[in-house]
Amino acid sequence: MTRTALVRAAVGPMFATALGVVVLGAPPASAAPAPVLAAPGAVLAQDEGTGDDRAEEDVTSSDRPVRIEVGRFEPRTITPGSLVTVTGTLVNTGPATITDLNLRLQRGAVLTTRAELAAERQDADPATSKRAPFQPVPGQLAPGDDLTFSYTLPAEELDLTQDGVYPVLLNVNGTVDGLDQRVGELRTYVVQQPPVPTARTAVAWLWPLVEPSHRTPSGAFRDDGLAASVSSGGRLDRALAVIERLPGGVPGDPAADGAEVRPAIQVTLAVDPALVEELQLMAAGPYEVDGRPGDGTDAARAFLDRLATVAAVHPVVALPYGDVDADSLVGAGLPDVLTRSLPGSPEGTAQDPPGSSRADDGAVATSPTTGAPESAAPETPGPEGRAGAAILSDALDVEPRTDLAWAPGESLRADTLPVLQAGGVQQVVLGATGVTHGDDAVGLTDPTAGARATVATPAGPLDALIADPTLSGLLGSAEQAAGGARMAEQQYLAELAVLSMQAPEGSEQTVLVAAPREIEAGPEGAGAMMADTAGLPWLRASTVAELSAGVAEPAGTLSDPLDAPGLDPAGMADVVAGVAIRDDLAGAVVGDADTALRSYDAAVSRATSATRRDDPEHFRSVAADLRAELEGLRGKVTLLDPVEGSYTLGSDDSPLILTGRNDLPMPVRVLLDIRTRGSRGLVIEDIGPQILGPGQRYTLRVPAEAQQAGGFAVRAQLTTPSGGPLGEEIAMQVRSTAYGPISLIITIGAAGLLGLLFLRRLVNFVLRRRRAAADAGQQGGAPEGAVLQPAPNRSPV
Repeated sequence: MTRTALVRAAVGPMFATALGVVVLGAPPASAAPAPVLAAPGAVLAQDEGTGDDRAEEDVTSSDRPVRIEVGRFEPRTITPGSLVTVTGTLVNTGPATITDLNLRLQRGAVLTTRAELAAERQDADPATSKRAPFQPVPGQLAPGDDLTFSYTLPAEELDLTQDGVYPVLLNVNGTVDGLDQRVGELRTYVVQQPPVPTARTAVAWLWPLVEPSHRTPSGAFRDDGLAASVSSGGRLDRALAVIERLPGGVPGDPAADGAEVRPAIQVTLAVDPALVEELQLMAAGPYEVDGRPGDGTDAARAFLDRLATVAAVHPVVALPYGDVDADSLVGAGLPDVLTRSLPGSPEGTAQDPPGSSRADDGAVATSPTTGAPESAAPETPGPEGRAGAAILSDALDVEPRTDLAWAPGESLRADTLPVLQAGGVQQVVLGATGVTHGDDAVGLTDPTAGARATVATPAGPLDALIADPTLSGLLGSAEQAAGGARMAEQQYLAELAVLSMQAPEGSEQTVLVAAPREIEAGPEGAGAMMADTAGLPWLRASTVAELSAGVAEPAGTLSDPLDAPGLDPAGMADVVAGVAIRDDLAGAVVGDADTALRSYDAAVSRATSATRRDDPEHFRSVAADLRAELEGLRGKVTLLDPVEGSYTLGSDDSPLILTGRNDLPMPVRVLLDIRTRGSRGLVIEDIGPQILGPGQRYTLRVPAEAQQAGGFAVRAQLTTPSGGPLGEEIAMQVRSTAYGPISLIITIGAAGLLGLLFLRRLVNFVLRRRRAAADAGQQGGAPEGAVLQPAPNRSPV
């Protein structure tokens, strides 16, 4: 049992018997939930030692009518003689007017370890160890109205008996319909640190600049959502503003000696190359969205300029193109898609930049029909891999780090690691839940927190950085925290304070805070947390690079990610089918297929972004569009139907003349699959592989031999070398008026036979005449001048 739980177990019943108990309600339903405010617990009904007998509710209430929004909560760390100041606004969310408003602070038992603080978040301290006096709030609250307040008291009145973190409750009482009751409450922490810290905690930040792509698989813009995101007040605009407003967040005046001035806080930016590429397309302008001009050209230009300025003083890590979901791709049997998206791999070719080599639909340059070419015009050389790094380098004038992979969802499959490592990844960022000993790394079960760790894998030790999930979650929810961003900041300080206090004297803890991918943040929340890191003596601002070079401690093995979130399986089925088409077509490409198909590979990467995990319906729609786009590539290489649907052979060995068309922007090697009904009468030769140049029509001369006159039903289609169909199958009627060899043999044979019969008759006639003449001579012959008459019953021949 934790110290806090023991205190409640022992002291709670005693006070409950003597004074009575009331249970606090949860924050109002209208307030957004956040880690900063834990579930409320029981508190005493009356003040202790204050002389105030105001009644409070004696039941837990989930609908306190007053929402408390805190603008100022000082000091961040209490020292002797401090004056605690709380200012903010009270908002009446209930149906009745509230009068006689009063508020006070009351605290709970001290916490000195991170494990105790985690337990307190799960089972909130009732904050009854010490209560300060109520102070009145002038005015009353009608339904829907708000009222500002200011509350101050000397820190001594909270009786902070030792250094540590104390749960506190801001308790608001008022009169509703004549009944005095608690109308609002807000939980947070106060921190008391020793004047001279005995240990410190170094904090590094990984800050994502990613966005689900707003482009279609064809490269056009699906919507103009990115324009809204980078415009003033948009999500990405505010995320970048957090870094800009840090001390030294943008380049300033150089030092007197001309040396480069390093900012007090350096935040590592994790940037998606696909996002930068999309901004470049918008900035180049004009661009179209659903047939109308896009609105984001100026905003995109301004954002790119700001990003380049920030990147000049903050380190940049290149994410895979599209920030692909590595585990979902490997799990679906698509490791090559991951490899093509990696920014530091020679095989990382996925990109779809301005001026892409994609051919417009139907744009075919017709050339004179000739025989099938043995070669085609050479294609324009593409990048030699590392496309993601090149995009960021060209746009931001930086050399991004490409050997660090940040796992979406805090975990990685064991079979994903070899793919990443083969692509140049040497270190990965995981969450504490992604490894079996993650609680040790973040100081929950070990007094010393260390961000750098080694993870045992079947292939050997894996170098990893372990991100702190609690601090990362606070960062992601700061803008939505109950009570406001200042309350999230105060819990952030409480977490770091206990880390420093529990550590051995003279030691330094290291912590990595990795913000959620689609962070909703602003300078008041996340920016203040970062500034605190550099402004308090028991904290120190570090960098991801510094943590990467630190001492590594064992963190166990990879956790089983079977239950980890991933991309929707139905959508992934469409992606798998589309990639199968792409791979079949790649076997037909002449030259470097990955370079030639880079725009289509980029479309696959954008579709499989990890940012689509939380929106399965939209992912299914995007995946279906991707499959349709890739299926459409087959139709760009095809045979053209004969004009009249028939073809006549001029002789028995006349070739069939077919026309092929290639609308793709790269040369392809194809086979001709041609068949006749049955197999007699017309013999067609295999012409072997043929190369069709990009954007051209070509004449294919197919040797054919007609073995008989007549008509033949012929079907023909182009295929890839592996047999995948290309274009539509055409059907035509082939006619032949020439004699084939068999017909000719039969004709000649019949003529010869007829000639032999005639010759036989002629020979017989001659022989009969001779015999007749001979017979007449033997009988003495006829009188001179007489005419010889044939026998009347014999044929003259």
